[in-house]
Amino acid sequence: MGILLDLLLLSHLAVITCGHPILEAPENITGPWKGDVNIPCTYGPLKGYTQVMVRWLVQRDSEPVTIFQRDSSGDHIQQAKYRGRLHLSQNIPGVVSLQLNTLEMDDRSHYTCEVTWQTPDSKQVMRDKIIELRVQKLPVSKPTVTTGSGYGFTVPQGMRISLQCQAWGSPPISYAWYKEQTNDQEPIKVAALSTLLFKPAVVANSGSYFCTAKGRVGAEQRSNAVKFVVKEPLDMKNEAPTITKSPLEATSTVNQSWDQTSKADVYFGETISEPGKARGLPMFAIILITSLCCIVVLTMAYVMLCRKTTQQEHVYEVNSPKCLPCQCSAR
Repeated sequence: MGILLDLLLLSHLAVITCGHPILEAPENITGPWKGDVNIPCTYGPLKGYTQVMVRWLVQRDSEPVTIFQRDSSGDHIQQAKYRGRLHLSQNIPGVVSLQLNTLEMDDRSHYTCEVTWQTPDSKQVMRDKIIELRVQKLPVSKPTVTTGSGYGFTVPQGMRISLQCQAWGSPPISYAWYKEQTNDQEPIKVAALSTLLFKPAVVANSGSYFCTAKGRVGAEQRSNAVKFVVKEPLDMKNEAPTITKSPLEATSTVNQSWDQTSKADVYFGETISEPGKARGLPMFAIILITSLCCIVVLTMAYVMLCRKTTQQEHVYEVNSPKCLPCQCSAR
């Protein structure tokens, strides 16, 4: 009997637990020293449950201390240390993640995400999750070079374009841009920012460029060189944009370019042979000339027929004998 009551109690607790929203958060997360980190905390909204309060707490001297609270009166940052550095996600139901900026080494601790809801029967239920935040001095990653232009790294002359150098690691991160030279000469440093701006780009700017990134810790990292080409506008008309794509996308682009070229050839052929263009007479002129020719032929045939009929009548009158008056009387 006792075992049966325990099972019933467990099943009842399971129903109650499963019926409430469930918080989801990782056990730990690592952020870069002097950088920013987002500590995830989410739940699936349930019908009838209303979020009443959100609190974030941090473990200090074996006791949790509230650093942020959101309730019906608004958002409240409880510790001066976090003012200007702490933000909470807004206007996204079920997302209560914490954004912490400019991490310091003493920000390492256990953070608690705590959410309180009002249930359909006007009661309150609270759930929490504990996440360990680790702060590391991360070396800078290998930088990547990108461009916001739809032309990729091949652009028309006169276009305003920039190359972006991006790396990840503990800030501050310093950047530099270099242009490679011919004959194994040393590259020339052309900029000391993350953005290399051409305003506007000219043909002389064409060449191979790469960037370097140096973080607070670790060695300097260098990106792959990219070939930047600036062409005259006339040279760009029959060229597709140079965009870095995956092999599958590249194959699709080649097929599309082939299809477009084939269509252009067909259209060009139709344009040459089509009447009404510069190499032929307009259709209405051809019809007019044909009609006039038919009229002339019919007119000439009619004239010739009339002349032949007149000649036959004249011959008949000449061949017919004419009698004298006396002869006609005798008859």
